[in-house]
Amino acid sequence: MFFNGSPRKNWNTAKMLESAMKGAAEAGAETELVHLYDIKFQGCKSCFACKIKNSKCNGVCALKDDLRPVLECARQADVLVFGSPVYYSYPTGMMRAFMERAMFPIGTYLYEYSEGETNGHAGKHICLRDKVIPSAMIFTMNCPEDYMKEIGYPPILEENTKCMADIYGYAETLYACNTYQFNDYSRYDFNLFSEEDKRRYRDEHFATDLQNAYELGQRLVTIAQKEK
Repeated sequence: MFFNGSPRKNWNTAKMLESAMKGAAEAGAETELVHLYDIKFQGCKSCFACKIKNSKCNGVCALKDDLRPVLECARQADVLVFGSPVYYSYPTGMMRAFMERAMFPIGTYLYEYSEGETNGHAGKHICLRDKVIPSAMIFTMNCPEDYMKEIGYPPILEENTKCMADIYGYAETLYACNTYQFNDYSRYDFNLFSEEDKRRYRDEHFATDLQNAYELGQRLVTIAQKEK
């Protein structure tokens, strides 16, 4: 399953997800794209119903709202790809709310320890899944790649991917930088960058970004097939 955390359904993030879906489909997977902004839901409410002993949640958030059936499907998926533009150094609020609801019920406060180990994070985190679910975060952003690294985006953004790797067993990160933001730049106030340079970069590089997303989709499905 593929999840669009952008409010736009036909722009950079959506296109990257669609390309990843194409790669996944050509690798033999059935695909579905979910636009999170179409769903009425909130983030985790800290009810801890998913952490009660002998909980009946079975790895799915207990809140009953429009997101619940989506989470049920995600729980059964073989591959999960989350896509989001970067807003003020982070995924969108909608994506973060979704990640809370999708991931927290699968993770537990339980660790499996080897003989001689004590409490702490040296043990193996127990998650409520019966298989590795190859997953990925796709981030799109206006800033160029070198500036993204200069201001420290990778350590911040890849914390999301680290959480996915812990919960789902495998995760990757893919960036699309220096993206083209508007159909008509003349309508907007800006002097931070050159529209001509942005257009040139898009024409020269976005096809490569899409190809990287395509290959990501193929790769995740191939890993999932090997896990079965």
